[in-house]
Amino acid sequence: MPRERLTDTRVANFRPPKEALLRDTESHLAVRARPTGSKVFVFMSTLNYKDIRITIGEVGAVALADARRKAQAWQELVDQGRDPRDVIQEQARQDERERAARAAELEAQARDASAKAVTVGEAWAAYLEARGPKWGERHMRNHLAMAKAGGEPRGRGRRKGESETVQPGPLYPLLAIRLCELDAEKVKAWLEPLAERTPTQAAQTYRALRAFLSWCGDQPEFCAVTHSDACNRRMARDTLPRARAKDDCLQREQLAGWFLEVKKIGNPIIAAYLQALLLTGARREELAGLRWEDVDFKWKSLTIRDKVEGERTIPLTPYVASVLVPLPRRTIVRDGEQVSLPWVFSSPTAASGRLQEPRIQHVKALSAAGLPHLSLHGLRRSFATLAEWVEAPAGIVAQIMGHKPSAIAEKHYRRRPLDLLRMWHTKIEEWILEQAGIELPSAEQVARMRVLP
Repeated sequence: MPRERLTDTRVANFRPPKEALLRDTESHLAVRARPTGSKVFVFMSTLNYKDIRITIGEVGAVALADARRKAQAWQELVDQGRDPRDVIQEQARQDERERAARAAELEAQARDASAKAVTVGEAWAAYLEARGPKWGERHMRNHLAMAKAGGEPRGRGRRKGESETVQPGPLYPLLAIRLCELDAEKVKAWLEPLAERTPTQAAQTYRALRAFLSWCGDQPEFCAVTHSDACNRRMARDTLPRARAKDDCLQREQLAGWFLEVKKIGNPIIAAYLQALLLTGARREELAGLRWEDVDFKWKSLTIRDKVEGERTIPLTPYVASVLVPLPRRTIVRDGEQVSLPWVFSSPTAASGRLQEPRIQHVKALSAAGLPHLSLHGLRRSFATLAEWVEAPAGIVAQIMGHKPSAIAEKHYRRRPLDLLRMWHTKIEEWILEQAGIELPSAEQVARMRVLP
């Protein structure tokens, strides 16, 4: 293998008839030439009796001086007992790590800039989309109402003194703020005037906002710009009213007056609904959503769709059956076709086709009976309270009302059949009707009642 001091002229004139190497006398550098005319600089050395050859670069693309310096540097590594190829590979890996780190940093900067531009409204929409499938219909509707823009004309049920248009939701003023700017100071400035105007609504909205920010803190795209302390305990304690249990409830001596005036209500749907609400202990929307297919007059049962277990089956007691049987099965014309309404408590004038606002008639009946304020949920509370007069077991009452079991035995060991519930539920109904001075219809009377078309 010839050795000469490599110069640019010698390298240029090196044209062997077949592949050959021309080695440098001053370093471990060589030029490898092929008959095609291609030439490359090559580092050549020996480590542990093994040849090392590393291509430096093409002649012309790499200067001779640079190639010689690189060959000398690699030979220094060989003299130290290190393989230059390992060093080259490690350097390549290091360069790759640095490139990945730079790319990740740029991506993080872009993501951070994007996250800082996200508004509360955009994050709220993502929150509802992610959590909506796990919520009930009413819970979702409440969250949508909190953030509504308002401005549309009010429909029926407008209270005295209310504006003609729907007001924005309590959370609406925060939606335009960037999420990264929603800190404790801004939340407090929003919450204090809201708590003065509508303390109950403020407490509900504050709890929803706190849950929303907690969710944002767990999301990779929002966690870096979310102030986890924006809704803190001290703010809630200092600003919001203390939660107090409501105690509106019908007393035993008030039952006669209540039934007398409720039965006088001109709308039989509302009259039947209010009586069934008291005698079943159901939640307001649970009973309003009762369908005819959920009522089994043969086996005397009601299937109620609730927010705890999804649905529950309770007894259809004689008096409740007697007020449901006469209710009309209504049909309406929709898109030129006759459509049967599935609701027991139907309303042809409502967009949903079912009863929406029985509160107004209930308030009038209370006033006529000279009774104090009683909410529709107070009727549910009344059922639980009045059931104690017949010493009904608490677990029985809770199962009829759809309360979540509160003890290990209730959750895992007690499965009460419908007949057992019916025995106690009928006793509760009989006692309530007795105090109201109402004669309990017999099963034969209920069966003979005509179902209106």
